[in-house]
Parts: sequence; structure tokens; C-alpha cells
Amino acid sequence: MGIQLTGLAQAKHKLQRTLSGRIGNVTATSNVPKGHVAVYVGEGNRKRFVIPISYLNHPLFQDLLNRAEEEYGFNHPMGGLTIPCSEEYFISLTTLLNSS
Repeated sequence: MGIQLTGLAQAKHKLQRTLSGRIGNVTATSNVPKGHVAVYVGEGNRKRFVIPISYLNHPLFQDLLNRAEEEYGFNHPMGGLTIPCSEEYFISLTTLLNSS
């Protein structure tokens, strides 16, 4: 249990660093239900997905967050969390997480 909570705390911390300074930005929080977060996915043209925050605790998703940090840092000009993977991979990952 402690490992899972630690993973969630780390993911939450990364998200807070990513979104810091954007809390007042209405577009960053509009149309995102409580308990969810918006992410941008894809190479070139990015598509916006709204996912449950529970996904952030999964090791495969944490790997994507680490890759996002390495590739984009925490000051990305798009103003949101951008995941560096193909849309197809992201959809297959979220399908897997949704079924578990």
C-alpha cells in the first residue's frame, strides 16, 4: 500500500509542477470534471484527452510522465501536460487501465 501511495504522491507532485502558474488560466481547467486531468497526446498534431487521476498511479503511466518531464520539462508552451507518445499507444494504455 505504501508503494502505491508513494507513486501517486510522486505523480501528483509532477503534475503540480507542470501545472503551477496555470491555475488562474480558465482554459486549463474548463471542461475537466473533478478527479480528472487533461493531457495532450500525439506527435505533431496533439489531441486533448481527459483522464481519471487514478491513472497517474499506474507504473506505465508514470513512465510516460517521466518521459514527458525529460522531453518537455515543466514549462511547456502549450500550457498543459503533454505526453510524448503516439495517440495509438496512449489509447491502448488507457483502454488497458480502464479494464483493470
